[in-house]
This record gives sequence, C-alpha cells and structure tokens, in this order.
Amino acid sequence: MDKKKAPYSLNSKKVADATREWLHKRGVSMTEIAELVMLLQQKYYPNLTMEECIENVDKVLMKREVQNAVLTGIQLDILAEQGALLPPLQDMIEHDEGLYGVDEILAFSIVNVYGSIGFTNYGYVDKLKPGVLERLNDKSLGPIHTFLDDIVGAIAASASSRIAHRKQAEREQELGEESAPNTTR
Repeated sequence: MDKKKAPYSLNSKKVADATREWLHKRGVSMTEIAELVMLLQQKYYPNLTMEECIENVDKVLMKREVQNAVLTGIQLDILAEQGALLPPLQDMIEHDEGLYGVDEILAFSIVNVYGSIGFTNYGYVDKLKPGVLERLNDKSLGPIHTFLDDIVGAIAASASSRIAHRKQAEREQELGEESAPNTTR
C-alpha cells in the first residue's frame, strides 16, 4: 500500500484568526491601531472616520505576508520573555538593543506591501511613538515588545498608505479621470 502524503497546506482563516488572537493576547486592539491610522491621515482627509481606519487595518491584516510577520515577531518577543533565545540574541531582544535592527526589518516586510508612503508613515510613527506604540515601547511595564511595537506601527502605516492610494483613486474617479487599477487590496 503506497500512501502518498498530502501536500502541506495551512488554512488561511486559521492564520488570520491566530494573528488577530495573538495581537489581542499581547494587548493590542484594532481600535488602537486605527487611532494611529487616524493620526497619520486625518490632516490629509479631514472627513476620515474611525470606521474607515478600522476597515483598512482589517484589510492589511488579511494579507498573509502581514500575518507571517505578526506571528513571527510575537513569537520572538514571547521567547525573549521566557529567556529561551540563544545568547547574545536573548540580551539584544530583551533590552531592545539600539543596534539590533531585525525588528525594523520585519516591520519593513509589512510596509513593503503598500509602497513608499508606507515607509515614510512607518518612520514617522516609529520615531514619534504615539498612542499604543508608547505603551508597547515602555520597558518598565514588563512584557517584551521589541518586535510588536514595530509591527503595530507598520500595520498602521500600511493601512494609512492603503487609504491614501484609495482616496487618490476616488478623487480621479470624481474628476472623470482615468486612473490606474488599484493594486492595494
């Protein structure tokens, strides 16, 4: 009896659900991320609503590349809390070492999906650390969020980029102009 092993396949809904669940378990709400989006875009779109911001955060979280980054970063933060990483990596992540940039590189993998405006938005919130990012970056509170603060900033920056691209397409449509197909699903 020759039984073939089924090819590996992970259910996309399970990955999406796990991503949202782990963000919640690590103390991050969709509303907090949407507040960052609002901060980044309200100046340019005064009529922007929180519902639009939440919807765009949700759309960003539907992308597998984003889910992979979220789950990987959270896992590394948890392993650092448990002291389970190899030295000197343990110390670098535990203390959010200034010269350790892999946390930002993981965040770049998220914003890269949404173009250069995502990078500039990410750089802005990463430097400013508003809202939830200030809390996640506070080392005195206990949990290690070396990766999570950058990931949350990248999700917000990506949702902001998504809004900017969509609003531009809407403007062009209102003006009766031909616009490029929207690729920022």
